Amino acid sequence: MNHQLSVIGTGVIGNGWIARALAQGWDVVAFDPDPKAPARTHAFIENAWPSLQRLGLAESASPTRLRFVDSVEEAVIGADLIQENVPERLELKREMLAALDAATEKHVIIGSSTSGFKPSDLQQDCHNAPGRVIVAHPFNPVYLLPLVELVGGEATVPDQLARAQAHYQALAMRPMVVRREIEGHIADRLMEALWREALHLVNDGVATTEEIDAAVVYGCGLRWSLMGTFLTFHLAGGEQGMRHMLEQFGPALKLPWTKLEAPELTNDLIDRVVDGCNHQAAGRSVAELDSRRDDFLVELLGLVQKYWPEAEGLEGRI
Repeated sequence: MNHQLSVIGTGVIGNGWIARALAQGWDVVAFDPDPKAPARTHAFIENAWPSLQRLGLAESASPTRLRFVDSVEEAVIGADLIQENVPERLELKREMLAALDAATEKHVIIGSSTSGFKPSDLQQDCHNAPGRVIVAHPFNPVYLLPLVELVGGEATVPDQLARAQAHYQALAMRPMVVRREIEGHIADRLMEALWREALHLVNDGVATTEEIDAAVVYGCGLRWSLMGTFLTFHLAGGEQGMRHMLEQFGPALKLPWTKLEAPELTNDLIDRVVDGCNHQAAGRSVAELDSRRDDFLVELLGLVQKYWPEAEGLEGRI
């Protein structure tokens, strides 16, 4: 049985969804009002496809299973799942989601790739079946990184989230249902905290962008690719685990180690961050860095999958 993903908006995230669905053997119907969008999407898929081939394609996977249409109404015909990826402006998202809700059969899940908005806010103008309009927040590059955060709103019922989970699992993703809606969901709030602290370190002259990235790449980032924050600290407690870690290092939480308020983005700070990133890029284009990142992720995913919970027989874990 063929599955169809309908993608609305084909920027970097929308194209990532398209590439992932095609790699899993889905049909994809896309809509974007920009007449240049189809050419950009085909170029995107051409660049991503070698990485997807190395990661492993479904038997029926093919870039030819993509087609562009001229309207939202045409895009949702026959959809099993709809993914909205319009720019991160609440009014624009509400308008688009209301149009999708009105044009789509009530059982079809509509996921928004929003990185920050709450689903109850997104559902406000949807009157057909608002509960099926949920947050389905992925991570770039969507065609390689498996996490998607699923968040239901006030009108959402458990069955709708369960059906959404099944759809995203069919796209070879690892869907995580967020227990209650909150701005920024889970992962972006964690990344935002690290980002704010990193800006302070640059602003205060403590470190360059390269040095801060090195601290993550050669240190905590290597652990984080297998164990998150809590399990890492659990191991730091020795034989007694997390309880001993909290007893030993808990008092440090009272020390002024971090500044969660973001520093003012002065022209000087912006210049220092931009110059630092240009130094790190070392003349390589974004496309070259994208390719290098994808090569790394394909190899890394091949390794870490051997250590994921199901490889140890721990079923039903994220």
